Amino acid sequence: MQLDLILRDVRLPDAKPGEPAMDIGVAGGRIAAIAPRLEASASEEAQGGGRVVCSGFVETHIHLDKSCILGRCACETQRFPHGAMERVSAVKHTFTVEDVTERASRTIENCILHGATRMRTHAEVDPKVGLRGVEGVRALIEKYRWAIDLEICVMPQEGLTNNPGTDELMVAALRNGATVVGAAPNYDSDRAAQIRRVFEMAREFDVDIDMHLDSGTSAEELDTLLVCDLTEQYGWGGRVAVGHVTKLAAMPWPAMDKVAKRMADAGVAATILTATDLYLGGRHVEANAPRNVVDANRLAEQGVLCSVASNNILNPFTPFGDGQLLRQANMQAIVTNRGSDSEVRAVWDMITKDAARLLRQDDYGVAVGNPADLVVLDAETPEMALRTVAPVLMAYKRGRRTVTRERARLHRP
Repeated sequence: MQLDLILRDVRLPDAKPGEPAMDIGVAGGRIAAIAPRLEASASEEAQGGGRVVCSGFVETHIHLDKSCILGRCACETQRFPHGAMERVSAVKHTFTVEDVTERASRTIENCILHGATRMRTHAEVDPKVGLRGVEGVRALIEKYRWAIDLEICVMPQEGLTNNPGTDELMVAALRNGATVVGAAPNYDSDRAAQIRRVFEMAREFDVDIDMHLDSGTSAEELDTLLVCDLTEQYGWGGRVAVGHVTKLAAMPWPAMDKVAKRMADAGVAATILTATDLYLGGRHVEANAPRNVVDANRLAEQGVLCSVASNNILNPFTPFGDGQLLRQANMQAIVTNRGSDSEVRAVWDMITKDAARLLRQDDYGVAVGNPADLVVLDAETPEMALRTVAPVLMAYKRGRRTVTRERARLHRP
């Protein structure tokens, strides 16, 4: 058999202890064969050294359009209050299409270097920024197709029903490249009206929904329940995700389980944005601050499809980040006290196969016939990769090498 690529001596994510390493053969951008010792020749061969391979990390929720703007935002001078949205809002008039593309390119390249092969980015519109954020990010779809698949979710960060002109901009974005519609009702004077309008847009354009929802420290007035009702009413199950939902973290477990079962029954997925929720949370108290992060494992145990994602990078919402999604998963497991192999594996799934399911991408995984998106990490198992935040050693997109990182070496005396 003549192949384009053979990746030798790698361990599959679902391999059981004691199973041999595998060779992966690639032809025409797809996985053509998987075997312990593949008897074939190829134009390129690479050695995995017994390390674990996956189809890459799936970033389900990031804001490329407003990443890397710390240098132009007013510095944070106190812990109480925070005002991240206001600080970003104050500089959005400075965004140009070229500026957004340049900053977003820096961020997406870091994500690629850390093993991301698929991504959904949110891009906000309103009269201040117009469509410049959407247009700047849209330029990345073709620019980086060689390394990552990118889709855009358009959203109204500063309100919809109370922000004239935003509705028209969202519709324009959906007509010109955005394939998902989002929401941020916390900043709307009529939260329910914004949620209902977003469902109307989703039905009109036949697109999925991905909302920023229920950020807060009190479990009262859950908008998630309305989203579940509308999801069932319009038959949108499996096409709706909600991000943050930090109010659930304030609930006793029995109450949280009840909401989780409602979400699972309706087909509403959840994305936990660990770094942002940790950074913004707990500011209402001086001591014993709550972690403000939802236990995604517990949601998943109730049947909710969950992902973990980066959200904001180097802006007032999260003035940290390097695009390493594995670091977010590691942080999620630590802060929610999930340390057993099965718990850690569940979190790994939230940045790999479960995240791909949330994006409704059924061609994900190291399997014959799937795209040859292959990322090799410096660990022997997914669990150890997550525990150690293992670096990416090599990455391929549709069988073409996109990333190489040499292992660090000690120079002993």
